[in-house]
Amino acid sequence: MSQQTPGVREALASLRAAQKSNSGAPAYSRFVNRPIGRIFAAVAFAWGRTPDQVTAVSALFTFAGIALIALAPPTLLTSLLIVLFLVLGYALDSADGQLARLRGGGSPRGEWLDHMVDATKMATIHIAVLICWWRFYDLQPPMLLIPLGFQVVASVFFFGVILTELIRRVGATGTTSKAAFRNSPLYALLVLPADYGLLILVFATLWVPWLFITLYTALLVVNALILIASVVRWHRSLGPSGAGHA
Repeated sequence: MSQQTPGVREALASLRAAQKSNSGAPAYSRFVNRPIGRIFAAVAFAWGRTPDQVTAVSALFTFAGIALIALAPPTLLTSLLIVLFLVLGYALDSADGQLARLRGGGSPRGEWLDHMVDATKMATIHIAVLICWWRFYDLQPPMLLIPLGFQVVASVFFFGVILTELIRRVGATGTTSKAAFRNSPLYALLVLPADYGLLILVFATLWVPWLFITLYTALLVVNALILIASVVRWHRSLGPSGAGHA
């Protein structure tokens, strides 16, 4: 059996040769999450696991972390546990796709499951923040609009990414202008505020309300600006508008 199934080192070598493009990837996803996910994917491959199984474990860690945000009093220990669970969930979210490529390609059902977990994650994490603020922070009610606003921005951004990619696939249209710049480390740093990984790290300050509120609100403002710029870019990248709307 060990002679027929490649080990972790062999799987890692194969993954390095078949990596997803870094174009448009923010810094944490590109330099931290994908390399960690590569290790998880290699281990899962050596153990004979499937991408769907990795997705399930990713969901388990992710939603355990989100549940802690909403239910556990924000202490230093719970804040670090939240970060740990979310980091592992995010890395495993990268690993399932890498494992699928290592096994020869994913399936539509696997891609659907992956996106459904991602959509649920984006639909719940900011609601968990709202619940945390309502239960454990001494705030005026208008402050609860901040996580609601972040919820809107995150959901629209996620939908925009998926929709734009779907239209490009189906219509075989669209352009990726400034591709070299979007693949550069500088671009990865510029879009870092939109990286889910950076949001994860901010949860390390959840036990210090004033600091977490400051960082979280700053992320919301920058993400809203990035969303506006992205909407304009996505629309232009799909080519000229026509009259054939559904």
